[in-house]
Amino acid sequence: MRTTQQFSITLPNEMAAAVVDKINSGAYASVSEVMRDGMRALIERDAAVDKWLREKVIPGHEEYLADPSKGVPADQIMARLIARRRQETAE
Repeated sequence: MRTTQQFSITLPNEMAAAVVDKINSGAYASVSEVMRDGMRALIERDAAVDKWLREKVIPGHEEYLADPSKGVPADQIMARLIARRRQETAE
């Protein structure tokens, strides 16, 4: 039984050029290697987002639902973010 599946894909020219550049640089030997590595990265990113949602977002939302007085208004959060960004760009 095969452990692989063949696909035929179409990429925008910019992405196709990036694939060719990866192969020409010697980082990858084939289009298949580039695609496999890209899929691994996508799977890892999706897993990280799922973990963040389960471990941070959902518990935080449940905490807010249990005690809404702990919530911070959006305008205060935005003000903090703007101040932090200004500080980071000033450094």
